Amino acid sequence: MNQLDEAQIQQVQREISELLSGVTNEIPIILFTQPGKNDVFSDAARQTLRFFRELTDKIVLREFNLDHELAKKLNVQQSPTLVFDPDRYNIRWLGAPIGEEGRIFLEALILIGSQKSNLNEQSLHVIKKIKQPRDIKVFVSATCPYCPQQALNTLKAAVEKPDLISLEIIDIQANSELATHYSAQSVPQTYANDVLIAQGAQPEELFILSLEKMEQQTVFIPESDVQEVETDLVIIGGGPAGLSAGIYAARSGLKSVVVEKGVLGGQVATTPVVENYPGMKQIGGKTLVDMMVTHALEYVQIFPGEEVVGVEPGEPIIVQTSRRRFNTKVVLMATGATYRNLGVPGESRLAGHGVSYCSTCDGPLFKDKKVITVGGGNSAVTEALHMYHIGVNVTLVHRGDNLRAQDFLVKNLIQNNIPILFNTEVKEIKGKYNVEEVLLYNNKTEDLSTLPVSGVFIAIGYNPAIGLAQEIGLELTEEGFIKHDQYRTNIPGIYTSGDVAGGYKQIVTAAGHGAEAALTIFEDLINPYWT
Repeated sequence: MNQLDEAQIQQVQREISELLSGVTNEIPIILFTQPGKNDVFSDAARQTLRFFRELTDKIVLREFNLDHELAKKLNVQQSPTLVFDPDRYNIRWLGAPIGEEGRIFLEALILIGSQKSNLNEQSLHVIKKIKQPRDIKVFVSATCPYCPQQALNTLKAAVEKPDLISLEIIDIQANSELATHYSAQSVPQTYANDVLIAQGAQPEELFILSLEKMEQQTVFIPESDVQEVETDLVIIGGGPAGLSAGIYAARSGLKSVVVEKGVLGGQVATTPVVENYPGMKQIGGKTLVDMMVTHALEYVQIFPGEEVVGVEPGEPIIVQTSRRRFNTKVVLMATGATYRNLGVPGESRLAGHGVSYCSTCDGPLFKDKKVITVGGGNSAVTEALHMYHIGVNVTLVHRGDNLRAQDFLVKNLIQNNIPILFNTEVKEIKGKYNVEEVLLYNNKTEDLSTLPVSGVFIAIGYNPAIGLAQEIGLELTEEGFIKHDQYRTNIPGIYTSGDVAGGYKQIVTAAGHGAEAALTIFEDLINPYWT
């Protein structure tokens, strides 16, 4: 058995030596330790370094105590700490690379020794957008099989942009106080500038995107540099209607693309909790959107962040975006709707400074503060409930004497004792730099009053996004929605679906209408009604 173990060790050594044989540059490593502090980990770090130094002559090792001037210069405070090539990179390891962490250490040697990040093309495209410093902390453990993947992602980022990205790989056992401070009892966890950007291991592209966006991303959509795209169907709008249409059109055999200028998922992405989508008793709006987008990506190409600037009917129909041109047989207008404004003094000036239209986005900033939610429908009540549950002191303000929201939501509002001001209108939002108070008008008593608040969350409905439709020449209904007959508009080859086409403002109906529109398009392309 011992002979077998020895043979296995030798095989591992040969494999590691082969991997390190491609390293062409010296790998300066400084080990900082302090006698009497984490001696077990310090000894383990020395043993690991000794093992790898026997396999490559590229490692240049120095060791100092924590009280050495160099430790102060590099701001090293933990024992043991490994600092890699400090003249070129800002990469350090807090702990000892043992167990699963040995794989991470090997990857670090290869990347630093080759001075190449080995990021793929899509990741490189995203990381170029990072213009501000990122101080990464990734918490790992010797027994975590998922940690090497995430740590490798962070290493690649730090090697690719050493001028902006610094990295600390932190062993939670050797640094229990740090792990407790960051609540990193489950690994891997990754922070950037002390903001949690990832829990668990991610594919490389998703990590780089999370690093760029400074929040965990769950969907990565590859960007395309193609200037002209030939397709059967261009879907303008990436909400439930557009995404569902893309899936059904592609499954019918139509080459389809989705173009979205804003946030994929539309209003759903900013809905705190969805409780009425079939099969999902309760799910976060963003989570539901991610599921839809991931599903759609299996069938269609999605072009996020692109605004359609023109549509020219004809054969083909030409769709021009801010980045490229699409030549297509048909177009589906699924542009959705936008937030409706109050239109009162102070609203636009203080937008982003206490005035918000999204409790999911901004609600946590107002924990333990007093805010109002304006509106009386499902959206307003849902927003108020969400903020109540995250610790915001919220009052609902409604201009009518009855709420229009579903009974279930109203009962939930009452059960949680959330104050409601009926027959009350917001006349002005006041504050020098941020929201400080609101001027309220009681439309029954005609009394004016002020209410000190830190935030105003507006949820009074949506306006259909019909700007592009009007430019194209599509007919509208009296209510301002795109007029259609079985999703067909007045211009042959152009269809509509979702909130912009009117009807119930529900996720399930938008998704259903998107699917139905796609099937209608498929049938019309087989037998064009306009001929």
